[in-house]
Formats: sequence, C-alpha cells, structure tokens
Amino acid sequence: MRSHCRQIVPVCCFLLLLLAQHACAAASIRLTANCSSEFCICLPTDTSPQITAAGETLRQYIQRVSGAVLPIKDTGSHTGNRIVFEVGSSVDPDITPATLGDDGFRIRTIGSDIVFTAKSDQGIQNAVYTFLETYLGCRRYSVSFEVIPHTPTIVLPPIDNTQVPRITFRMQDIRDSAYNAWHKLDGLEDWGLFVHTFKTLVPPATYFADHPEYYSENNGVRVADAQLCLSNPEVLRVVVDELRRRIEENPGANFWSVSQNDTYVPCGCAGCRALDSAEGSPAGSILAFVNRVADEFPDKTISTLAYLYSRQAPAHLKPAPNVNIMLCSIDCNRSRPIAEDPANASFVSDLKDWAALTHNIFLWDYVVQFRNLVSPFPNLRTIQPNMQFFVENGITSVFEQGVASLQGEFAELRVYLLAKLLWDPYIDIDSVMNDFLHGYYGAAAPYVREYIDAEHDALARSGEDLSIYGYPYPSDDGYLSADMLDRYEAIFARAEAAVCDDPEYLLHVHTAHLPVQYAVLEQAKMLGFAERGFFVRDADGSRRARPELEALLQTFFDRCQHAGITRLWEHGNPPEYYLASTRTFIDGTLQEHLALDRLVTLAVPASSKYHRGEAAALTDGLKGWDDYHFHWLGFEGEEMDVTIDLGSVQPVTRIETSFLQDNLSWVFMPQEVEFLVSEDGEAFHTVGTVRSLVPPERVDPVTAPFDVEFAPEPARFVKVKTASFRNCPAWHKGFGGKAWIFIDEIKVF
Repeated sequence: MRSHCRQIVPVCCFLLLLLAQHACAAASIRLTANCSSEFCICLPTDTSPQITAAGETLRQYIQRVSGAVLPIKDTGSHTGNRIVFEVGSSVDPDITPATLGDDGFRIRTIGSDIVFTAKSDQGIQNAVYTFLETYLGCRRYSVSFEVIPHTPTIVLPPIDNTQVPRITFRMQDIRDSAYNAWHKLDGLEDWGLFVHTFKTLVPPATYFADHPEYYSENNGVRVADAQLCLSNPEVLRVVVDELRRRIEENPGANFWSVSQNDTYVPCGCAGCRALDSAEGSPAGSILAFVNRVADEFPDKTISTLAYLYSRQAPAHLKPAPNVNIMLCSIDCNRSRPIAEDPANASFVSDLKDWAALTHNIFLWDYVVQFRNLVSPFPNLRTIQPNMQFFVENGITSVFEQGVASLQGEFAELRVYLLAKLLWDPYIDIDSVMNDFLHGYYGAAAPYVREYIDAEHDALARSGEDLSIYGYPYPSDDGYLSADMLDRYEAIFARAEAAVCDDPEYLLHVHTAHLPVQYAVLEQAKMLGFAERGFFVRDADGSRRARPELEALLQTFFDRCQHAGITRLWEHGNPPEYYLASTRTFIDGTLQEHLALDRLVTLAVPASSKYHRGEAAALTDGLKGWDDYHFHWLGFEGEEMDVTIDLGSVQPVTRIETSFLQDNLSWVFMPQEVEFLVSEDGEAFHTVGTVRSLVPPERVDPVTAPFDVEFAPEPARFVKVKTASFRNCPAWHKGFGGKAWIFIDEIKVF
C-alpha cells in the first residue's frame, strides 16, 4: 500500500474543511489543534473485535492526517470531548436502530461529542470510513493507492449525516479485505457454494458411467458436459444428500447455490420439456427442482441462476420464500443504459417479471470487456443509470463483475465508481469521478478526463453497440476509428508530459494508456498489409514489419509488466504470451514460401463469417493467432478440400499449415490431415498424412502445426484435405450441432 500525504487535499474535502474553519465557534468542533487533541475515542464496554478494529482505524487515520494521537477508552471512563460509538442503542432519540438496517448509520455532533450510531458493528465500521472520507478528506483510490491529507488542525462543521443503503448486498470480485471494508463491499463469506454447481453436486466423473439418466438429454443422447435431468427424482435425492453433507461440514454458511452449469441448453427429455412448456421457460424445470431442494433446508437460502436460456421468468411458478434468484445481464448491450436500449428489452421484461414473483433477487451485472480486458471500453456513462434501474425495480443485492485482479480499462476508476454507486445510486457521479482523477492522476487528470469524454462521445455519435465479449475492431466513424485513435494518442502524450517528473502518477497514466496501445496493435494485426496494418510491401516487393509498431509492442509489454497486469483475456493470455505470439505472427507472416499469393480453390466454400470466406486467406502470408476471428478460414460441418496452384512445376519438399481448437466455441482439430501433390491438377498422390495430437476434450484455445516433409517431388498443385468431426461429439455440450475446423496459412517449400 502506497500512502500519500499531500498538502493539497481532494477538492470537495478541501472545501468542506475550509467551510468548517470559517463556521462560527459555537457550532464547530475543533477535533485537533496543532497536532494535538483533547478528544478520546470511546467504545462500548465488552465491545466486539470489529468495533475495536474500527476504533483503531479511526485513531490511526486521525493521527496520519493531523499528528494527534487520540486514546481509546470505554464509553463510561471518559467525561471530556468524545467520539462515541453507540451500537444498537436507543441513545439517539430521533432514530431507532432498526431503521438503519444492518449497514446504515448516523453520524452527528451533540455538544462537544461526535456520535456514531448504528444497529450493528458493520454499521459502525461503515460510519468510520464515511467519516474519514467526508470530513477528513482521506481517499483509498485503489487497492494499493491512498491519499491522506496533512492538516495539523481539524475543525469540523456541525454534522448530522444519516445513511441507509438501498442495496443491502454490494459485491465486486475484489480479493482485498481492506479495500472492501473501506468501500462497504460484501464478500462470499456467507456462501457455501456459489454458481454453476450442478457439476459439483452431481459430478459426472462419479455418476455418469453408471447413471447417464442423471444428466441432460441432448438430441436423444445423455451428455455429461451439460446440465442435470431435473425431472429425475433420483437426481433430487443425490443433490439433497450431497448438499446436506456439505452443510453439515459448513453450518455457518447461509447461502447455497443449486444452479445450472455454464453451458447452453437445458435437458431435452420428455419430463423436463413438459415442465418447461407448462411455464413457458426453461426456468420452469429449474425452479420446480430448486423449490423442492429448498423445502429440505428451510433455514438456508438456496440460490439458483436465471442465466442465458433460463433467464425468462416462469409463467406461474413462484420461488419458495428461501429461494434466491440470481438474475444475470450477460447478454445486454453496454453502449447505452440497459433500460433505454431496445436491444435490452427482453432483459428489462425478464427483470420486471421476476420482480413480480419475488423480492429475493440477486442481480449479477457485467462491467468489463472480458475477451479483451485491456481494450477501450467506454461504458462509464451507463453504470449509474443501470444501478438506478436496478434499485427502482426492487433489487437489493448486486454483484458487479469485473475481474478480480482489476485489469480492464480504468480498472481502478470503474471499481471505485461502482463501489460508490452500490452504496448510493444517486451520487453526483461526475464530481466523484473528477475527485478520483485529481487524486489518482495528479496534473494529468484534465487530459485523462478529456480522453474519457472523447471516447464516450464518439461511441454515442456512432450508435455502435458495446459487447462484453467484443474486439477492438477498426471502424469508419466509431470510438475506435483511425481518427479517434490518433486523437487519443495526442491526448495521452499531453497527459504523460504533465506528470513526467512524478513516477507514480506517470505509471498510472501509462496504465490508462495501455488500452489505446492495445487497440492500435490489434487493429494493425487485423489489417495486415493494408493502411495502418502491421506490414508494408516495399517497391521491390519485399515485405517488412513497421518498426514503430514493433517498438510499440515492446512498450506495451513493458508497461503491462510495470502495472502488474497478468492477463489480457478473462481466461488467460498473459502479456508474456501476447508478446511471444505476436512476434510469432510477425515472423510467420514475413516468411517467404512457394504458395505465397498463389491461387487457391476450395472444393467446399468456407464460411463467410470469417475472413469473408475468401480462399486467398490461405496464401496471403498473414498468420493467425489463437483466436479464430482473425486470419483463419472456417468450415462448419464440412470437410475441407483445398488446392493451391503454384503457377509452375517446381520441386516441393515440405508443406506446413496449422489448425485451431477452441472446444468452448465448438471448434475442433481435424482428426487427420492429408497432403497431396500433382503436376497437372488431375492426378494427385499423397505425400504425407498427419493425425492430430491434441485431445478433442481440451477446452483452452490452442493452435497446432500439421506439417509434412518428404523427398523432393515435382509439383504445380498442392492439395490439403481433412478428416474431422462434422458434428460435435456425443460427450460435448454442443452435441447435435455442427462442428467447426479452422485452418491457417498453407506454406509450401
């Protein structure tokens, strides 16, 4: 944790202190004077560890701000000036503790005392952190960066501040207890199991071989990597028994998730279909099942997902009183507020329908671009209206999912703003943002704000959508157009110049700059030899990488290292891998070979979804990387049969290509690839066959070479043919759907 004692405190707090120092003497309280204080922090007798810790936190920060050391005593042992913690007490005649809820509090000055009142220990802790921010000007802007003002004399105005949050469970995926405490965020301490638990409660490795009927029927076949058969009474017995065992091991946990796996379709057996049909939604079979589980555990809350296929509420069935519905907004567009975008109309309808059935809803919202974490993602203008929409429709529990290690664009700012909105959706978010920018970026703050406004304005003008699984594609007039990227670079040049003499602020600005640099690199890789692409062709026909982009690649990697960024994608892609794979892409693209730019003929057309289905993608020189969206040619449910005309008969000794597997996207390696050559294009003979060594069950994206080397053969034509899965295999969650194969550049030597 880096702490910063600065003479200049955040703007809003400076004004508060200034007003306090000019208040009339009778109405104000001098908490400290010239690094000393007459106050004592008074805790209830027989206090809890949490209250003791809150008192110690308050003491430490007052000392760090002013230099004054306040003693901590029992409430009854001090009669002078006091900061008093009142927990669950009726000492406050104007408010009963019950009205404050478990999290709320009241801070007020009574005579010479400063009184913190709360129903619970948690409320007192929340009051302490609010006092530190609101009246002492302290800030915890990130897990590792806080600002503590230095003012030897603290004069407080009259205070009467009552806060009761409308959202009673407030969560982000942050693994830092100090940050969570400061920002009043909850964790999973009260959860025994948390989401996607069917596979945990009924493990396929344990049951599928002997009881395939426990699992989803998909196109007439029982599939292990899918859901459970919820109409099977034996499945209910297994789930209840396993859940009872786990609850006995962890009796203190109150929330237990019984919820669908992270796959795409429900069970299609007659029994499950009948339940779903009766309720008009696949939530029918899920809720009927979960309600029965909940009956077995009346003193626990059983949570289940309304997610993807199960998001639509059932027509008639209501959740049991101890059933929690975890409603997920995963497929909503993020460029506009959820409630204002016609593209999100079905989610809005589903939320309202669930709210009509139950008040026990946990809203799971998504706030970063998971596929390309370090990429421009201008959604900051939507997070407040979205939060207001949630609470105005009765939502009291919200999880804002980013990434635990905080690696998206403006990760620290986004998390900070969301924490403030989870506590109070109606804050002046513009002022809060400016306060953060001033404290976190120093003299660069105006330029960082200029960038934020520029990218958001450009997105609004363009009308483009914003997906949490999007890519930094080039566009003609959107927020990632060439003109806008150039403008962003100019803004960040000014921002970096403004803090060039302050290493910590400069690090923050460099980190904020990374998404723009990533977009420039990714677009250059996509564009290849086109304008702004990674490569150029010289007048003599030779090809080379642009040196400024190679330098940018190294700068991007170095700054990721300095910022502690460990992944560029939700499921991985560390900067080391990105650097190595991009250099492999560069080297592979620049390699000369006989098939380069030669005519390609496809016996079966490629899918037009990728690289426009153009056969020339196989000889244009551009290598693919481990993402089928770029420089790969795809075939869905079809075998590939490719012929390349080398233009003349030449001695050929080696043929190379690569295929890609992305099991989660129904993309598999071919089982076998055959390589053939011909002099006339009619009579072909095989020069080699390569079988895949990649298990089809492997789920992480992977590329693999399929290369053959042989004695010199005279050839003008080269053919590459596959033998592959035409459909997803029976064990796969996509069974019944068409499988894909994706092929990269074919090189001939």
